[in-house]
Amino acid sequence: MERINSTLLTEFILTGIPYPPQLRTFLFGFFLLIYILTQLGNLLILITVCVDPQLHARPMYIFLGVLSIIDMGISSIIVPRLMMNFTLGLKPIPFGGCVAQLYFYHFLGSTQCFVYTLMAYDRYLAICRPLRYPVLMNAKLSTLLVAGAWVAGSTHGALQAILTFRLPYCGPNQVDYFFCDIPAVLRLACADTTVNELVTFVDIGVVVASCFSLILLSYIQILQAILRIRTADGRRRAFSTCGAHVTMVTVYYVPCAFIYLRPETNSPLDGAAALFPTAITPFLNPLIYTLRNQEVKLALKRMIGGPGTKSEV
Repeated sequence: MERINSTLLTEFILTGIPYPPQLRTFLFGFFLLIYILTQLGNLLILITVCVDPQLHARPMYIFLGVLSIIDMGISSIIVPRLMMNFTLGLKPIPFGGCVAQLYFYHFLGSTQCFVYTLMAYDRYLAICRPLRYPVLMNAKLSTLLVAGAWVAGSTHGALQAILTFRLPYCGPNQVDYFFCDIPAVLRLACADTTVNELVTFVDIGVVVASCFSLILLSYIQILQAILRIRTADGRRRAFSTCGAHVTMVTVYYVPCAFIYLRPETNSPLDGAAALFPTAITPFLNPLIYTLRNQEVKLALKRMIGGPGTKSEV
């Protein structure tokens, strides 16, 4: 009866990341610049993939366009709220806003895991099964796979949000983090969180471990196929095709594993690690995929130069 009669929280206060007060203006400007460049870079990639006839029907670039949408979404969910940490005064987030932030972050984050896996499978088919690639992976199938990734991601996000906020929150309302994420929010619950922590560990562990394992298996096969290529130029092209993807998978998965797949601790490194999947990776994705992908660079030149710009052979 005490729990029923207790006052439930209607808002949370995000404490943000610790920083020296003299760097407040610099950090606000830095993350504002990161946010603007993230949106512009990913929007440019998305427009290029949609407009260029040589890209928008190819599975690899369908996945890249979806990845750009996800990056813009994650950045918009997290970074503006992070920037408010560098302004004066307390900036509470409504209870419903906290629920929405947690849901959309895990929805988009898990969808990103699935898309990275699909991209690895696409590269595996293109390099290891080149003759059958048009049959095994086409635009229609890749669209269906992307739709499945969105549905699976939404289900994962809903499960995590429902499990987290079914608990009563009636005590302190300061979330020791820069956004509403599961470990930080659960510390404020007025009930036993053992089941939640176990389900979170298993659910996120299954998503991360299964996706990473499939990506690793794909690239083991890809590496073996590349090493069988006789010409140095052929090996260089194959490595270039996969290098950007391997780089971003590493930058994304290592921090996620550090945050979610270890015993419960309240380490100050959690906030630093969380900046990678929420702010750094969305910013780097368009840079890495543009700088390392010759086809995207040529498509950008065609789009900027107009219909008369010829592609290089």
